[in-house]
Amino acid sequence: MKLMIDGHLDLSWNALSHDRDQTLPVAELRKSEVGMEGRTRGHNTVSLPEMRRAGIGVCLATVICRAMPSDGGANLRDANVADIVKRTRLGAILRENLDFANQEICSAAARGQMAYYRILERRGQLRQIVDRAGLDEIWSMWTAAKSDAERAKLPIGYILSMEGADPILDMEDAGWWWNEGLRTACLAHYGWSAYAMGTGGDGPLTPRGRELLKRFNELGMILDLVHTSDSGVAEALDLFHGPVFVSHGNCRALVPGDRQFSDGQIKAITSRGGVVGVVMDIWMLHAGWRHNAKDNPPVALSAVADHIDHICQVAGGVGGVAIGSDLDGGFGTEQSPCDLDTIYDLHKLDPILRGRGYSEADVEAIFYGNWLRFFRESLPAGHVGTKQKAVAAR
Repeated sequence: MKLMIDGHLDLSWNALSHDRDQTLPVAELRKSEVGMEGRTRGHNTVSLPEMRRAGIGVCLATVICRAMPSDGGANLRDANVADIVKRTRLGAILRENLDFANQEICSAAARGQMAYYRILERRGQLRQIVDRAGLDEIWSMWTAAKSDAERAKLPIGYILSMEGADPILDMEDAGWWWNEGLRTACLAHYGWSAYAMGTGGDGPLTPRGRELLKRFNELGMILDLVHTSDSGVAEALDLFHGPVFVSHGNCRALVPGDRQFSDGQIKAITSRGGVVGVVMDIWMLHAGWRHNAKDNPPVALSAVADHIDHICQVAGGVGGVAIGSDLDGGFGTEQSPCDLDTIYDLHKLDPILRGRGYSEADVEAIFYGNWLRFFRESLPAGHVGTKQKAVAAR
């Protein structure tokens, strides 16, 4: 079985917001949710045992919280943007388990999510990766394991990632998060954030957003361009000089919408050595799929291969695409490819891609090699200092 690296999993958010014990098998989690209300209940696809069974030895694990805009988007200097803010963050996508009244409360919630990862580290379930040496150490452990029984005993390596930068209170706080092991972050999620416009509208970076990019450059943070508006992506690519990537995004040419990435954006990101992780969310895979529709067409993992194919064509090779599944990122099997029951089924992409002419080496690059290359180039080179080691050992 091939190993894998997943570029986007909301493990802690699922634990804290959905009360899902990530150390349990998927079947047990589903059984525990029988009779619960909510469209994702009983349909989850991810847990740590299932990741080990799938050979996912490394992932990007998120903290994700949003703060309500303090000024209604006024400092974006655009009345149209302010209207988008009202529609996206004060109405349609306001969520009790994601949105908070201000950045202070948002930041505290995100620190709680990070605390869950620390507990899992102490239990031997996870190991935080903060530099290249740490990445190589955990990957060597996984490549040395030759059986399911051996992999079942291994910690999963995780790179701490922030989906939307609202939990970062200010430039000093950015340094605090870095010292805690944060290595990747995007500026916004849905709607307006303190730093940029996210999915659902367009607008430039805020003055604080430009300042944060400068601080990211100083720290060595890796910039995730996911969810950032088109204007924000263009501005960030110009202002930010460090490594850029997309943790979980698909192709706008195949499925229109501002949540997807245009060919020009894909080309700009991959030409800087960046990687685009493809997503398993059905509405991002098939243009005819609609939320809450009763006549949606079946969408299979072959649609994921379509997006992989397209990124390869735009990038001019297989080096710019990987997996960023986003499984259980607010949806379950009801909104995943019809031939995917758990995260283990990502392996079904292997014969699909091989059937389209991809070689064994190509599939390995997509499953793990491209993420390995990117983070070996982008993470700090050596072992971190004493303070960071103490943090990582908690």
